[in-house]
Amino acid sequence: MGVLIAGVATFFVTGAILWFLLPRHGKMHRWVNTELEPYISVALCSGFALAFTMTLSGVLGLLSSPK
Repeated sequence: MGVLIAGVATFFVTGAILWFLLPRHGKMHRWVNTELEPYISVALCSGFALAFTMTLSGVLGLLSSPK
């Protein structure tokens, strides 16, 4: 159950960070076209992949546990 909750929390935190990095009022974020841009993209993809994996692991753990 803890892994499921952590996975959902990781998904929302990564989503909030992505929402924060989106363009606002026609202006790009300050990290666009810098050397950090590819690392931020990889970190966001890794965050979503980690959240999906943790959520799936938590759901499978709940389904396989004896009642």
